[in-house]
Amino acid sequence: MKRICFILFGLTFSLASFCQYNVGSSKTGKTDILGNTVTTHYDSYGRVTGTSTTGKTDILGNTTTVHRDNLGRTIGTSTTGRTDILGNTTTTHRNTYGQTTGTSTTGRTDILGNTSTTHRNTYGQTTGTSTTGRTDILGNTTTTHKNTYGQTIGTSTTGRTDILGNTTTQQKSNNSNTNIWTW
Repeated sequence: MKRICFILFGLTFSLASFCQYNVGSSKTGKTDILGNTVTTHYDSYGRVTGTSTTGKTDILGNTTTVHRDNLGRTIGTSTTGRTDILGNTTTTHRNTYGQTTGTSTTGRTDILGNTSTTHRNTYGQTTGTSTTGRTDILGNTTTTHKNTYGQTIGTSTTGRTDILGNTTTQQKSNNSNTNIWTW
């Protein structure tokens, strides 16, 4: 009896860890003639929650993305710099007022095909990581998001680009919290 209870507990615990909530999606379109790429963000009901517009890379090697809410108001920016000699690429996140709210540093891809990004807050403290694996045979690429303690809090799965040039990313959370990102 004790053994059966232990097995049932283990099965319940493992199934709970696989349950995820759909918390939204993002659709990235083609790059326009001005060199801008627009990503539209949706909530779990398909309502637009905002957009992110990435422009051309400037002469210093920086690429800036402007984030807007569903009313078109700018709520922040993310600027990605050049890759350094160690193979790290850092993105600096700023709020509406231009104040730095954190950074995300992506390292080289390892021998298993995984690429890890470390997220830090304004004070340089690590707030979590995101690890992107290889693209599978169906053309899907999954990123696993973890919190400060290394616990998985959600995933983002990007599919193939469709015939219209749109790429969709599906976000899922391990709880009903819509904020699976740690930065």
